[in-house]
Amino acid sequence: MTGRALSRFLPAVAILGCLALGYAFGLQDYLSLNALADHRDQLQGFVAANFLLAAAAYLGVYALAVAVAFPAASVLTVFGGFLFGWLAGGALTAVAATTGATLLFLAARSTLGPTLRDRAGGSLARFADGFRKDAFSYLLILRLAPIFPFFLVNIAPAFFGVSTRTFVMATLIGILPGTFAYSYLGSGLDSVLVAASEAGTTLSLGDLVTPQITLAFAALAAVAAIPLIVKRVTRHTKT
Repeated sequence: MTGRALSRFLPAVAILGCLALGYAFGLQDYLSLNALADHRDQLQGFVAANFLLAAAAYLGVYALAVAVAFPAASVLTVFGGFLFGWLAGGALTAVAATTGATLLFLAARSTLGPTLRDRAGGSLARFADGFRKDAFSYLLILRLAPIFPFFLVNIAPAFFGVSTRTFVMATLIGILPGTFAYSYLGSGLDSVLVAASEAGTTLSLGDLVTPQITLAFAALAAVAAIPLIVKRVTRHTKT
């Protein structure tokens, strides 16, 4: 394997290395609602005294977590709403999540995208062509209805030849409802965190997300799918 071919795998190696380091240093314990409950006063004080620095740090941590596929996006979104308010927190999160997702997408595309596309055949090749033709609609639906893990939706389009512009726009628009919903949850979390800290109970994201929110995301995805379904039916009728 040539040096040029090996260099294609450097982004993937860097991502896996950062992910391993994150777990080795126990970052999953710090990026949790229990950690937020324990350190809420210190974090709020720091944000109040250093808003711009705190916002920049939040952007960096969030984008890096998404770029290395560290499973903390939903919790960090709640953090953002709690620390910066639902509007500012949601806006910061949307920018950070899109940036991190794009970095992961570009890394996957440069590492394995060309090889898998060249070797794809039969039904996989046809699916890739169909996905590429309606990439924005497919990605928008996947973003609105978080059926698949966030990192998987960041990687998969790289194998289907989706353009960076389409990926960025569909990601930014598609994550907005969920981002602001979770930010809003975070903005009203103070009393819940105080109660959990005083009682010494374990708090998880599942305690906050209601069935109504899940149904709302599914409804948004269904609405987004309507143009794609109509287009498919029309194309089939013409043929």
